[in-house]
Amino acid sequence: MNALRPDLAIIADNVSPSASVLDVGCGDGALLSALREKGCDARGMELDPHNVAECVARGLSVIQGDADKDLVFYPDKAFDCAILSQTLQTTMRPDKVLDELLRIGRKAVVSFPNFAHWRVRLSLLWGGRMPVTRLLPVAWYETPNIHHLTIDDFRALMAERGIKVEHAWFLKGDRQTSATAANFRAEHAVFLISR
Repeated sequence: MNALRPDLAIIADNVSPSASVLDVGCGDGALLSALREKGCDARGMELDPHNVAECVARGLSVIQGDADKDLVFYPDKAFDCAILSQTLQTTMRPDKVLDELLRIGRKAVVSFPNFAHWRVRLSLLWGGRMPVTRLLPVAWYETPNIHHLTIDDFRALMAERGIKVEHAWFLKGDRQTSATAANFRAEHAVFLISR
């Protein structure tokens, strides 16, 4: 088996072997495969029909679906864990998708690129959060566009929604880094959340 992408390896290491899991935006099924090998009841949802076909051909339980529209069809607490890796920023309404993840999963794991990393800040100049200006008058999770978020944006949304952050991991390149100044230093983040 190929090595997992660093954020997926963190997720795989922190999901219980007997857990029922829904991986939303499962891509090529690399995480699903690792979770299945670990003993999880792992299922996936993927928008791209080519990826769905590839997963099914590999014997993975994957359906074609859109996180923005199709999560509503799952019953409450249907899974121990709902996963959204590197997909949050591609949804139309990330806040609504997070609500659905926490409705269908007892816990959720979310990973995303941090747009406040110091290299990205060179283009933002200063502040560490996605700007809200006259031309961009709404927060990152409300716009109809692809959403660029920061670790601090995500933490603020969790606080606003009363969502508990159980654990967080931060990546600099392919290696974990400390939480110290993560909004500035980390390129990717992984959060374990619950209500």
